Amino acid sequence: MAIDLNGISVFLAVAEARSFRVAAENLGVTRPAVSQTIRRLEDRLGVALVQRTTRSVSLTEAGERLYQRVAPAISEVGLALDATVDRDSAPSGLLRLAVSSIAEQFISGPLLARFADAFPAIQIDVTVTDEEFDIVAEGYDAGVRLGEVIDQDMIAIPVSGDQRQGAFAAPSYIERFGKPEHPSELSAHRCIGWRPAPHSAPYRWEFGQHGREFDVAVDPQITTNDMWLMIRTACAGGGITFGMEDTFKPYLESGQLIPLLQEYCPPFAGFFLYYPSRRNLAPKLRALVDHVRRRR
Repeated sequence: MAIDLNGISVFLAVAEARSFRVAAENLGVTRPAVSQTIRRLEDRLGVALVQRTTRSVSLTEAGERLYQRVAPAISEVGLALDATVDRDSAPSGLLRLAVSSIAEQFISGPLLARFADAFPAIQIDVTVTDEEFDIVAEGYDAGVRLGEVIDQDMIAIPVSGDQRQGAFAAPSYIERFGKPEHPSELSAHRCIGWRPAPHSAPYRWEFGQHGREFDVAVDPQITTNDMWLMIRTACAGGGITFGMEDTFKPYLESGQLIPLLQEYCPPFAGFFLYYPSRRNLAPKLRALVDHVRRRR
C-alpha cells in the first residue's frame, strides 16, 4: 500500500489537538479540508480512525494504535529533515502564547519587544487569559503562568524572579476604616476581589505565617476579573484589594496605595514559560526558549 504522507500528517495533527478546528489552524488549511483528508485516509485503510461528536474528537482503538506507532516515526523523520536544513536560517511563522493576566514582567516588560526585534520573521500572537485549559489541545505553542499551577508533565523555565502577593488600600480608606492587623480581620472590611471567570468563585486571599500557608475567603463588596478596575477602585478609596506586588508597584511608589499585612505575605516562586515536552521543538519556539534563557 502506498503511503499517504499528507493524510498521515493531517491525522497526527487531529490526534494531537483532539480538534478538527485547531488542527486546521495549525496546518493552515480549512476545517472541511481536514475532515475530507481524514475521511479519505479512513476509506483507504478501511477502518475508522476518529470518533466525532458535536463537542469532542477522540481516537478509535485503531486510530490510537496507528497514532502510537506512526507518531515516533514521523518525529524521527522531522529530526532528519531538520538536520539537513540550514541551521542558520531565521525562525519564522506564527507563535501562539497563552499568558496569565498578572504576568506583568512578561507582558509589559522588554522581553517580548526584544524577542520581536531579534526575530522579525516570527509573528507573535498573545492571548491574555486566566482560564485553565490544555494549551496543546487549544493550539498554543507555549504559555506563561505561575509555577505552582503548571502541570508537572510540562517543561518550565523561569521568566521572573520570586513574586509576592499583598493587600493594598488607599490612604483615604485607611483614614476612614483603619488597618486590619491580621488577615482574619478582613471580613470586617470592604474588599475588592478578583475572579478568573464569570461563574467562578472569588479568589481566596492567600497568606503565610511561620512557614504555614493559609487563605481567607473574604466576602468582596466588589468582584471583577479586571485587575485595572480593582486598582482604580482601590485608589479611589473603595476598599482593600489583593494581588501581585509588582502590579501595584507604581501606585505604591506614588502613594496612591499603601501595603497592608506585609508580615503575612511571604515570597513564592514566580512566573514560568512552559511548553510540552517534545523531542523536536519548532524553531520559532526554540528561539523563544533560548531568548528567555539568555535573559535569565
